[in-house]
Amino acid sequence: MLQRIERLGNSTIYYVYDLGRMGLFLLSTLKGTVKQPFRLAALVREIRLIGANSVVVIFFTAAFTGLVLGLQGYYTLRQFGSEGLLGSAVALSLIRELGPVLTALMVTGRAGSAMCAELGIMRISEQIDALECMAVDPFRYLIAPKFLATLIAVPILTLFFDVVGIFGGYLAGVKLLGVNPGAYFSGMENSVVNQDINLGLIKSMVFAVLIAWICIGRGYFVQDIRGAGFGAESVSRVTTQAVVLSSISILVWDYLLTAMLL
Repeated sequence: MLQRIERLGNSTIYYVYDLGRMGLFLLSTLKGTVKQPFRLAALVREIRLIGANSVVVIFFTAAFTGLVLGLQGYYTLRQFGSEGLLGSAVALSLIRELGPVLTALMVTGRAGSAMCAELGIMRISEQIDALECMAVDPFRYLIAPKFLATLIAVPILTLFFDVVGIFGGYLAGVKLLGVNPGAYFSGMENSVVNQDINLGLIKSMVFAVLIAWICIGRGYFVQDIRGAGFGAESVSRVTTQAVVLSSISILVWDYLLTAMLL
């Protein structure tokens, strides 16, 4: 009994300490984004790695999501004689919900895991310690470009996802099932308002912060994560942990933002 209480106490202390450490990490990262000199070339390189290199996976995810929405929406709406509302249903589903969430999950799996592993390898090979020994701030030099690039890339990829998904729904509904193309686009134009687009963009910005914060932070503290092990094993475990934690956080915050902003 006493051992259980001791383990519970140790776990509570560890998670409170870890939360505080991650909070300070976020503050240091924000401070690093405004420090001079600004590394524009590194920012552009990170945008290419996080954003441009994710375009293919985002395209296929969006296209097939739109196709499925078009098929499912058509057969559901046909039961009520409302096939003309297919464009509205597809657009609102993508812009408000599926676009931001699926984009964030894809970026987490592809770019978030890569950022975590890169920082983790630099930490265990003492490259970050070497930077600190040379009086180079790792938050300005390494972390700030990745953080800012994620904040820029994720909303742009979300808009790209929405557009591709809408045309995927168009292919399924109009080209395959015979919905009137004018009804598809006019219904979309009448139902989608600026508030819907703003909601999607706000979600994508919050998700970008979560991805960057969690994935970079776990990689940066790879040697201090409890149960992570040592060497390459620790990088592998912490990368998996970062992807799972980011994905769950995205889904939780999706619910909270939807409840607050609708």
